[in-house]
Amino acid sequence: MTPSTLVRLAATAAPVVAGALFLAAPATPQAAMAPQSSEEDTVLPGYWEYTTSAIGIRDTETKCVRPSEINRFFGGLSTRRWQCTYPVRQVGAGNARFEGVCEDRKGRRVNIRLNGTYLPESFSFRGGAQLARGTPYLPASITARRLAAQCPANAEYF
Repeated sequence: MTPSTLVRLAATAAPVVAGALFLAAPATPQAAMAPQSSEEDTVLPGYWEYTTSAIGIRDTETKCVRPSEINRFFGGLSTRRWQCTYPVRQVGAGNARFEGVCEDRKGRRVNIRLNGTYLPESFSFRGGAQLARGTPYLPASITARRLAAQCPANAEYF
């Protein structure tokens, strides 16, 4: 692959990669989080702000996350547009690691690797996205923080 082709691919795929790092439902039942043993070892519901960054594109959103949505919010790392599976999914004791593949409806695939730390009111994952087989992983991240236990009246729900 020529450098100009790789640059064009990266430029057009940047929104795709950022989207692949957004949060939504796990793709398979095996990807669902195991029950947590204590409040210190889980992310709390409430009003959250999260920022994704990939290939220089940064996007920040706020969402209200209900208790029933915590596993989708914290553990799925998919989007409505991209269906992701994470064969490698290790979460516990304040550390998390995800490795998997996201695929859109047109069959385009992106390999994803993320790892980092979490607390009940924040998390930060860094890693990369591989746009084409054999190419290097490009930097990507997602950070989130809980703004409040209660959501404002006009909040968008997750």
